[in-house]
Amino acid sequence: MGLEDWVLSIMEKLGYLGIAFLMFLDNIFPPIPSEIIMPSAGYTAAKSELTLIGVIIAGSIGSLLAAALLYWIGRKIPQHHLFTLVERYGKYLRISVADLEKSLVWFEKYGHRIVFFGRMVPAVRSLISIPAGMSKMPFSKFMAYSAAGTILWTTLLAYVGYHFSENPALMSAITQRIGTIILAIAIAYVLWFLIKKFYLSKK
Repeated sequence: MGLEDWVLSIMEKLGYLGIAFLMFLDNIFPPIPSEIIMPSAGYTAAKSELTLIGVIIAGSIGSLLAAALLYWIGRKIPQHHLFTLVERYGKYLRISVADLEKSLVWFEKYGHRIVFFGRMVPAVRSLISIPAGMSKMPFSKFMAYSAAGTILWTTLLAYVGYHFSENPALMSAITQRIGTIILAIAIAYVLWFLIKKFYLSKK
């Protein structure tokens, strides 16, 4: 059974709870991507009693629960202990110490708003919550940025699956295009931030 078939079987058996569970895993375990989960959820909504708004809510809740969990792990566990844990067990989650260090540098360099874009970038959404907690970003602010990015991302993916499920090739192409556009916007934001910082330092 392929990954997509397994995802669909979970949704068929558990409905909205299965979608929330899978999106929770997406944030904890990057090899299970939302780019498969949410379009499949949209497809399931088009073919069953599930509704499009229902799968969007379920997917967003699962993703945000995982984000909150990772945030509090980053906030409560001392930094040196966290790096030790990642060094020992990160390979099982496909997370390395270098990944965590890089995400922490990005977070400190580009500000809290990177959380919004990070929710829509593969792998980054699994890492950005931990440095947010480590830096003591206010939880309400973290969840607000996370919710905005997560709801936008899950809505786009579910909508694609709901309306283009009969054409898998087109659905895949649209999903990839959405990911590319969002990544380009995130890069543009980083460049704007750096230019602004450079300009202010010159003044």
